[in-house]
Amino acid sequence: MNYRRRENKMNEEKMSMTEGAAWKNLVRFAFPLFLGNLFQQLYNAVDSLVVGNFCGNEALAAVSSSGSIQHLLIGFFQGVFIGASVLISRCFGAKDKKGMDEAIHTTIVFAMVMGMILTVVGISFTPTLLRWMGTPENVMPNSVTYFRIYCMGLLGMVLYNTTNGIFNAMGDSRHPLYYLIISSVTNAVLDVIFVGAFGMGVAGAALATTIGQFLSAMLGLLHLMSGRFIVQVKTSKLRVNFDILKQVFLLGLPGGVQNSVNAIANLVVQSNINAFGKMAMAGCGAYQKIEGFGFLPVTCFTMALMTFVGQNLGAGEYERVKKGANFGVGCVVVLSELVGITIYIFIPKLIELFDSNIEAIEYGTLHARTVTLFYCLLAFAHACAAILQGAGKSAVSMGVMA
Repeated sequence: MNYRRRENKMNEEKMSMTEGAAWKNLVRFAFPLFLGNLFQQLYNAVDSLVVGNFCGNEALAAVSSSGSIQHLLIGFFQGVFIGASVLISRCFGAKDKKGMDEAIHTTIVFAMVMGMILTVVGISFTPTLLRWMGTPENVMPNSVTYFRIYCMGLLGMVLYNTTNGIFNAMGDSRHPLYYLIISSVTNAVLDVIFVGAFGMGVAGAALATTIGQFLSAMLGLLHLMSGRFIVQVKTSKLRVNFDILKQVFLLGLPGGVQNSVNAIANLVVQSNINAFGKMAMAGCGAYQKIEGFGFLPVTCFTMALMTFVGQNLGAGEYERVKKGANFGVGCVVVLSELVGITIYIFIPKLIELFDSNIEAIEYGTLHARTVTLFYCLLAFAHACAAILQGAGKSAVSMGVMA
């Protein structure tokens, strides 16, 4: 027991972002986060790569068109869970172990309930949502099959995002990386087996994703319950503290609204893309996968900024907050523009990895070259929003980003 306490104390010191050079804290946190998000994007892209090469344009269009609905279903709750991460990071910075314990257990229970509700809603309303998007009839059967099986894994996705948020709030970006590597490799292997070897089509791709989602969620929960983390999750403590839940909603509700507004906007854009047919859906869907990779530096530094700001405000280190914010904003703006220029130049070859059809490549290239040179502006807005969220000013962040 004493050994475990010493180990937890050492882990706490390693994960703290309230001491040392601010830029080193951010880079140390962001690098494993970058690798983890890289694997997550690979995880998301493998379905499209395997389906596009083994099953053709209609199947790729079906997989690609589901992304906007996924964001619509889970975006609100992901925003709310940001409130939990901010609250946990503040408690960590203030060394409030009791507050961390109650916030973590409350968040996990809330995630379980929301994950089950989303699963039922997603499976039940899949055809209706796809019709709202104007999904072409020749793509509809594959889209319904893929998305319904995908929805069976929403509980796993919500739980993984929750455990990931808990780790990140405390400055631990290594364990989410490990779990994503394992689940991504599992997903890739199962994709090849289910789709390539067994000929299961989009159903096989969705099933591989669902299994990977539950695997990553279970690995995260097992570590939280192992006693080797700062706070040990126990089944006997899994109950809702409504005062904590109220704070989570106050901090996270604006983020949830912001995500929902963005999801609805993306849904409108996807509906317009769908109106141009399966080639536009395939080409633009391929670009969206590439964009996910391109925006990784922004995603990583903004998450690091939010955690950094939350921990240091909790510890009363206001000057460190200013230094970290300045460094983080500068990094994301420069990195995002370099990535945008690179994608602009090489986008036709990148689209071709997913679909070699000339028409699909043209649609994807047109989409990419319209937006990539403006990545720096979006990156700046995301960085400012992350700083505001870390400071508990979620309503202002919503106004900036919605």
